[in-house]
Amino acid sequence: MPHPIPQPASAGYTTTTPVPLYWVRYESADGGADRQPLVVLHGGPGADHRYLLPQLLHLARGHDLVLYDQRGGGQSRTPNNAPIGWRDHVADLAAVCREFGIVAPTLVGYSWGAMLAMLYAMQAQGDAELAAPERLALISPAPVTAEYRAAFDENLRRRGMAPQIVAEREELMASGARERDPEAYRQRIFELGVAGYFADPAEARDLTPFRVVGRVQQSTWESLGDFDLRPGLERVRVPAVVVAGRDDPIPTASSVDAARALRAELVLLDRCGHVPYVEQPQALWAALDPFLGPSPV
Repeated sequence: MPHPIPQPASAGYTTTTPVPLYWVRYESADGGADRQPLVVLHGGPGADHRYLLPQLLHLARGHDLVLYDQRGGGQSRTPNNAPIGWRDHVADLAAVCREFGIVAPTLVGYSWGAMLAMLYAMQAQGDAELAAPERLALISPAPVTAEYRAAFDENLRRRGMAPQIVAEREELMASGARERDPEAYRQRIFELGVAGYFADPAEARDLTPFRVVGRVQQSTWESLGDFDLRPGLERVRVPAVVVAGRDDPIPTASSVDAARALRAELVLLDRCGHVPYVEQPQALWAALDPFLGPSPV
């Protein structure tokens, strides 16, 4: 079953965004309530912040953290089915920073959240309304070109059909667990649904479940068109680190290209897929902690 998630120090909804966005704040374990927080960006698009927890609360050992459900996902649902594009997500992130008084945000992005951090940094280069980021910590970043995304989709489809995963799914469905223990059944079905992201599918255990809102995911990706972030990233002048698993279904070349364009440190983790905070947490912290350093008071 999923690990318990501690209650945040505070939570609420934004008041300055077009759609109220649900946020939570975790304060540093050393009591630094006045620190400028790390802004942690979840993946998706169309998911929510909770599936990064409790593992990413490791970062709260020396930093305050602000996490929020991006527009259209989690508890930040929209009142209609209007398309949500990448520019909406960037504008929301800028508004969150302003509302929290964060003048030079350190962005910690996972998967799509890492891509959102990169898009934000690119836009901030020429927009005085956006607070220029101080640092970018990019974990398992989403593909930086449409070509890499197509390769990722194919890799994930193929890995999801691995004999180990198919056999366990069939065994579970034939076990009667759906009627006997519906909660455990739903949990395991979810874990098998994401097992293709892992270097070892057996590691897909005790995960915090999440749901991706398909229309949000679709409209966000469509808004990017036939994208290639690399030229824009070359114009970004922000300290950055890119951490990715060598066995991520997202092509390693995508992370290599992102790091090269950003002139960032690149850390590739062995025996790790798309979820390093579960698969190789100690190696992930070893890469992130020195980069993030102590949080300024």
